[in-house]
Amino acid sequence: MNSKLADRAASLETVSILPEPSPEAPSKSPEPNNKARSNRVAEDRVKKAVSADALNRIRQDLIEAQRSKAELQARLKTTTEEAAMLKSRFEIDNRRLNELATERTSLAMRIRDRDEELRGKAKLLENVQDEVVSLSLQLNMAEERSAKHQRENEDLIARWMKRMEREADAMNDASRFS
Repeated sequence: MNSKLADRAASLETVSILPEPSPEAPSKSPEPNNKARSNRVAEDRVKKAVSADALNRIRQDLIEAQRSKAELQARLKTTTEEAAMLKSRFEIDNRRLNELATERTSLAMRIRDRDEELRGKAKLLENVQDEVVSLSLQLNMAEERSAKHQRENEDLIARWMKRMEREADAMNDASRFS
């Protein structure tokens, strides 16, 4: 479109550069005849008609170019606004993505710390359970010893009581005969 406009403008310039003989201006060369003069007048009319036709075409091309330019400028404005909107949305999304990445890292660290804490508590619980089992065994053994000592004590008391009873009987028997 622009090259057509440039071609037509150049052709118009060449037409306007060519000197147009004016009917009032005296001719430097003597006029040989009327036929030559009528040829020049006809040529001038053709040039003017071609010039007017070319000028009209150039004006039409200029109008079309200006309309096209206005359309393209409107499209450019719309596209620029859309690009700016998308850029701002991209920046907002990028900020949000960075915030989420930071939050994810923080949560991952908290989970690691919590897992480590839970492992420590599980180990502590295992140690406490082992201690409870150990103390239960010691308690059972102590109860068994206590029961054994209780039986031995009862046995000793029972033997001592028999012995004392025999001694008492022996003393009673000795005192009856005396």
